[in-house]
Amino acid sequence: MDAPDAEGKHPDIATSRFGGNSNVRDAPVLTDAAHDATHNFDMEGLSLYEKKSLLIQRELDAMGMGKHQWYIWSLCGLGYFLDLLWAQAFGLIATPLQKELGFSDGQLGNIFTAFSSGLTAGAFVWGVLVDIIGRRWAFNGTVLITSIFSLCLGAPNTYNAVLVLTAFNGFGIGGNIPIDTTICLEFLPKNRRFLLALLSIFQPLGVIVCSGIAYGFVPKYSCDSDLPSCHSSTLAPGAPCCTKSSNYGWRYLMFTLGGISLFVFSMRFVVFTFQESPKYLLSKGKDEQALKVLENVAKTNGRVSRVTIQSFEELERGHGPDVRSSSESSAEAGTSMIREGGNAVASKSFRDAPMKTIKRELKRVSILFSTPTLARLTILVWIIYAFDYWGFSVAGSFLPTILARKNSSINVSISETYRDYIIIYTPGLVGVALGAFLIQVPHVGRKYAMLLSSLLMAISLFLFAAVNTQASNVGLNTMEYFFQSMFNAILYGWTPEAFPASVRGTASGIASFWGRLFSIFSPLIAAHLLEKSLNGPLYLAGAGVLVCCVAILGLPSRAMVGQKD
Repeated sequence: MDAPDAEGKHPDIATSRFGGNSNVRDAPVLTDAAHDATHNFDMEGLSLYEKKSLLIQRELDAMGMGKHQWYIWSLCGLGYFLDLLWAQAFGLIATPLQKELGFSDGQLGNIFTAFSSGLTAGAFVWGVLVDIIGRRWAFNGTVLITSIFSLCLGAPNTYNAVLVLTAFNGFGIGGNIPIDTTICLEFLPKNRRFLLALLSIFQPLGVIVCSGIAYGFVPKYSCDSDLPSCHSSTLAPGAPCCTKSSNYGWRYLMFTLGGISLFVFSMRFVVFTFQESPKYLLSKGKDEQALKVLENVAKTNGRVSRVTIQSFEELERGHGPDVRSSSESSAEAGTSMIREGGNAVASKSFRDAPMKTIKRELKRVSILFSTPTLARLTILVWIIYAFDYWGFSVAGSFLPTILARKNSSINVSISETYRDYIIIYTPGLVGVALGAFLIQVPHVGRKYAMLLSSLLMAISLFLFAAVNTQASNVGLNTMEYFFQSMFNAILYGWTPEAFPASVRGTASGIASFWGRLFSIFSPLIAAHLLEKSLNGPLYLAGAGVLVCCVAILGLPSRAMVGQKD
């Protein structure tokens, strides 16, 4: 255990500045559920770490959804907010950026691929680091990296510099979703876990904010649409062209979004000091520090925690004569701990015995194919994720550019086009809320809700390729984003529940990997299609989503109700 500092605080423990110093002498006592949690029932067959973890979870369940949980949920939501804030940004600046730097349509996809590559690397690296350096450092580190590189994105004058900064920006963003989901899961009471799906509502909010800021900057501070790039090889000497000084709109957008990212970092690191996850501390054998965090959470909520070190000692006595020290048992259990919510598996054994760990994890993956039904479910979920990411990566990257070009051909101004973006993305908030709601409605059916939303998303893409009026362009783009948001909210909320707890994180993590992988090369294909036809990327995205529809039809019915654990 780490030694206390000069003030008597442990370095792994921080106190919330939102009510963390509240007086708890007269705080309400928790219900009997908290007291019952200290008794060794329903724990047969569990390891000592799992028993302690269950004890803490029961205490969190007894606390309910208090102030501390709402702070955590909101701050994790800001991570989701940044995720699509930046994903949307590159689509919105593609046209003025291309106008200034003079790269071809075929090179346009490289920007989105650079971002997706950064996201993929970030999701993997931070997914491993979160179990090595802890939740707190990863929680803050991802946003800090995003802030640094995003503030630099408005400065470059070359295409290659934009690609490099975009990739590093994606590296910071990429760790946000798995880390935020893990943290939320480890602090939320079980009866509020539907809020994990509702975190997705911050994503369309990020898109709307990005579109609104772009509407304020890009049309006003961009080159005339008929000016060629100053980097064009066919530009005559002395001919007017799109200069940096006349095209600052996209740079202003980057600087502003960088400032927002820095604000989110300050909220996490300065305004609210995140407390390390008790379950992570247990996995490292730091039982007393885990209890300190639990006490601070209870204090913030105006309650008193009844789980004490004596509760853990009672568990150790009841665990049997082969019990090792709390530190040894918890640390070993923590090395094989799987996090729910789509995060990757990480373990201390990767450092100590890599081959042993690899064999263990391969054996864990083999469980996903242990029965015909589970194998079918696993393969179909991975296919759905791969082609869902395929579809919405192409749509999110190229729809703004295609809409701008279609509007330009019918004499719709740049200002109106950027205003249309706000109109298009606002209903996505309702789509996410509807998706999260449908997860809780047993008789509606998640399978058919996902099928309907993905099918309508694909149809909207095909219809957009066939029409070109301002009203139809806005309407069909709105339809596409609404059903995309609804589909993803259901998919992300359902996936962890579909698999047994022992392989839940593995299945979700690999599904996310396939999705990220497909989102790397699909923009490259779309960019080459864009050179040949404006509607080529639309057919590519729609076809990918149709693959999702076919895969959804094949999902086992039993898997749609979720696991009991």
